[in-house]
Amino acid sequence: MTTLLKSATIIDASSPYHKQTKDILITDGIITTIDDAIEPKEDCQVVELDNLHVSTGWFDTSVSFGEPGYEERETLQHGVQVAAKSGFTDVAINPNTYPIVDNKSAVEFLINKVNGAATSIHPIGALTQQSKGIEMSEMYDMQQSGAIAFGDYNKSVSNDNLLKIALLYAQNFDGLVLSFPKNNLIAGEGVANEGKNSTLLGLKGIPALAEEIQIARDLFLLEYTGGKLHIPTISTAKSVQLIKEAKEKGLDVTCSVAVHNLFLTDDELHGFDANKKVTPPLRTEEDRIALLQGIKDGIIDIITTDHNPIDVEHKKVEYSTAKDGTVGLESAFGALNTVLDIETIVKCLSDNPRKRFGVDSVTIKENEKVTLSIFNPSGEYTFSEENIISTSKNSIFLEKKLKGKAYGVFSKNQLILNS
Repeated sequence: MTTLLKSATIIDASSPYHKQTKDILITDGIITTIDDAIEPKEDCQVVELDNLHVSTGWFDTSVSFGEPGYEERETLQHGVQVAAKSGFTDVAINPNTYPIVDNKSAVEFLINKVNGAATSIHPIGALTQQSKGIEMSEMYDMQQSGAIAFGDYNKSVSNDNLLKIALLYAQNFDGLVLSFPKNNLIAGEGVANEGKNSTLLGLKGIPALAEEIQIARDLFLLEYTGGKLHIPTISTAKSVQLIKEAKEKGLDVTCSVAVHNLFLTDDELHGFDANKKVTPPLRTEEDRIALLQGIKDGIIDIITTDHNPIDVEHKKVEYSTAKDGTVGLESAFGALNTVLDIETIVKCLSDNPRKRFGVDSVTIKENEKVTLSIFNPSGEYTFSEENIISTSKNSIFLEKKLKGKAYGVFSKNQLILNS
């Protein structure tokens, strides 16, 4: 199969064509020619799209699909189609299924289920058995079967010694340990950021301290044990500062932030819309600005959608009892493109996550495999349910003004476009 992408602006700092607008000829999944103007030959598929931009394939490091166990929320096969049409060539799948992904058979099931899809999945194995935080899981066996990291999704490891042992053990096979930053005793039964808005609305609050004290503990343990630690979805200004200080000490730590925490604040709580209920919660404007600055300063390494489909039965209920989570793949680029520049977005969606999670790096040049995210950074619109491809429709971005859209991906010799 031969495909010609016409007048594509290339965003790839590692490419000799960075920021240049070129024609890109792809034959059997390989970029064969990049030039100012290429004439299509017979039987060549020509792709011409408004303000066409391409970058190295985006990799989302925190995606939940329902299968196995919660197929009514999202199946794996439909989920990877959603990811592809949202511009993601790779996604890391969280272990919060039923049963929990805590052994090699569960890892192999995920990989085999969607083998050959344009979007590749990379399982994250549970750090503890059944994600209960009591006994360590079979991390080495899972890594041998394809798991790229180990963490209990949205569940903190309260046992200090267990995390210490995990960090020590994972060094034997260069494993990456994830530790969700939440002290459950301090967070209590909170459902929203503790502050002015939660007080006005009568909602139980989750103090920023619940996140920050857990991060401080994790960093102390990392300093003691060594190893590789990734802290997913931080949400406060103090968390950024703590991780900055740890990096200055030379600790091998990275962190991520969810798209919605860069875009929205706890002012969204007015209206008690359960689609706005997420973990960690939406924080203050001061926190949002600090998170954005943390990305620009290179303290925050990775941006994730933290995509988590929830069925309507668990969202169309009272705010306090609704399940946490939002779908985020479809809205990711449009939201990020309103608050960050394209080069930073690509760095935090592609370059940094690939490096940290050990997924093959890619570049846009001749004689390389095609692994492209395809998008248009211009054009403002209001995000609506019509823009949601996911089976579940629980989007935190409904009725928000976004800028730019993903067209799709070209990966594994498959062109997938969001029609």
